[in-house]
Amino acid sequence: MTVLAIDTSNFSLGIALAKGDQVIGEYITNIKKNHSLRVMPAIERLVGDCDLKTADLKKIVVARGPGSYTGVRIGVTIAKTLAWTLNIPLAGVSSLEFLAANGRYFTGIVSPLFDARRGQIFTGLYRFNGNRLETILEDTNMLATEWAGKIKQYNQPVLFIGNDTPLHKEALQNILGDAAFFAPPALYNPRPGELALLGMEKEGEDIHSFVPNYVRLAEAEAKWLGQQRD
Repeated sequence: MTVLAIDTSNFSLGIALAKGDQVIGEYITNIKKNHSLRVMPAIERLVGDCDLKTADLKKIVVARGPGSYTGVRIGVTIAKTLAWTLNIPLAGVSSLEFLAANGRYFTGIVSPLFDARRGQIFTGLYRFNGNRLETILEDTNMLATEWAGKIKQYNQPVLFIGNDTPLHKEALQNILGDAAFFAPPALYNPRPGELALLGMEKEGEDIHSFVPNYVRLAEAEAKWLGQQRD
């Protein structure tokens, strides 16, 4: 099966092609440029460079969030459009889950994170069982200090990973002490190849009802709902 994976859920942009258990092409950037203008050209170039055509694709996999609201929407919209146009399955993977896959060789538990502003983070807790990534705690949004207190009870070394890790390193380390480990910068970027391989194993979803997972409401939406209750 040939799978196209798309990630625009955060600052970095990632596209990958996987065939069977092999990642045959990957494109990653971590620069400030408009995802909406760059995704389709990146897909077209990668597909061409791998000597494939869009007709060869058998599944679309997309990072469905959490992350940037705009970024998540861009990726999901493009993935749904491609899946519908090509009449192939669509699968979604947590943006945190496939970032956690970068910690494959860490002996302990893995906490991928994205900054959510005001001391908060998007995060979840994962571990590897052999070569299989398992979820310990579902993706959530909370203060970094609150999260550190929550996972301290596991009494295990914890690997924090992601481009926004340095923003919260001090707060996490103050609570977890020597149990807190921090991935090197080379592992900060989510790997779209991991996204493709994880999504390959997931069931396809109904394209029309497929929605992003923001974990929390956008601030404007939360205010609007609050006003309706008043």
